[in-house]
Amino acid sequence: MPPVTLTWYQGTRKPKVFRERQIPQWKNGCLFIGDRGMLLADYRKHTLVPEDKFQNFDRPKPSIPKSIGHHAEWIQACKTGAPTTCHFGYSGLLTEANHLGNVAYRAGKKIEWDSENLRIPNAPEAERFLRREYRDGWKLS
Repeated sequence: MPPVTLTWYQGTRKPKVFRERQIPQWKNGCLFIGDRGMLLADYRKHTLVPEDKFQNFDRPKPSIPKSIGHHAEWIQACKTGAPTTCHFGYSGLLTEANHLGNVAYRAGKKIEWDSENLRIPNAPEAERFLRREYRDGWKLS
């Protein structure tokens, strides 16, 4: 699998396509930038951009049931043992990607993540953001 490249934008450091109003101007959301287009998404909607390029895109049929809300799902799972829509096998990887975005932001550059070895080959100096040293008297066990 090729390395994943992440660029993280936060606050006023919005990507050029947003600043130049080349994409919808949502108040909140995430912009995933790929080689062939972008995905703009929030909790309630998503769109492929540039929109004119994807006008005839045939979306796959939904294969995941609608969520009752992540808090309600969590409570239902605790009470019944039923799985949640975004189980840890999925949400763990999503959280990893989110945290790596923070690492890229703090490093101030794009990073390439080697998930097998938990390394950043193109920016080893950014690896200091992957872990923390705990104060004396505290440890994870």
